[in-house]
Amino acid sequence: MPPLEAWYAEHGRHDLPWRRTRDPWAVLTSEVMLQQTQVSRVLTAWPEFLDRFPTPQALAGAGAGAAIRAWGNLGYPRRARRLWEAACIIAAEGWPDDLTRLPGVGRYTAGALAAQAHGSDTPAVDANIRRVVERFRGRRLTERQAEEASVEIGAPLGGRDRLLALMDVGARHCRSRAPLCDACPLATGCTTRGELAGETRARQAPFAGSFRQRRGQVLAALREGRRPVTGLDPQALASLEADGLAVVEGTSARLP
Repeated sequence: MPPLEAWYAEHGRHDLPWRRTRDPWAVLTSEVMLQQTQVSRVLTAWPEFLDRFPTPQALAGAGAGAAIRAWGNLGYPRRARRLWEAACIIAAEGWPDDLTRLPGVGRYTAGALAAQAHGSDTPAVDANIRRVVERFRGRRLTERQAEEASVEIGAPLGGRDRLLALMDVGARHCRSRAPLCDACPLATGCTTRGELAGETRARQAPFAGSFRQRRGQVLAALREGRRPVTGLDPQALASLEADGLAVVEGTSARLP
């Protein structure tokens, strides 16, 4: 058995609950939640969200405010709004052939959903997979080049297994910092051994004291119910209103 295939069979993150379903709605929800959010936080939020909204029809009917409220402290609440918008399209028209028609669904998410829910051999490249294939090749790659490289490097795995195996290698061994190259199943063919020249490692700005925190505080207040605008951060409230996450009516504000 090839090294990557053997490693994935033994060390892949098969216990993640969203990997035990082929329901496209459940998979889409997990993919949206996992954008810029740690797996440990999604482990709690994903089942609770699906318990409340087990189908796109359930979320569409509940409204944007219900989606934002149920999103809780996952962060980046625009994702909740977009997921609700996607649910409305699916509920009204069914799943589109081109999944990127859905709000918040880009090339990666569409490919990941096709592979995991429908068994498609469509390649998909997230941040983890891109890091793996670029280090393996020893150079920066365009999106299409990275997709092609993932197919070659992940062989003979295909579709869902290739996607998840390369993702897990990126998460567990080919990490952005302190990669564990000696334990990596791709080490023998890797050009860089975890040190790609010119590789950027973005650092997220501190949350404490940030505008993100201010927005979060206003949103947390609105989750509790309608609030007078005089008691809310005006800049944060205006930003939330512009993103469709809050509604201002006269002297009060509420969720959509």
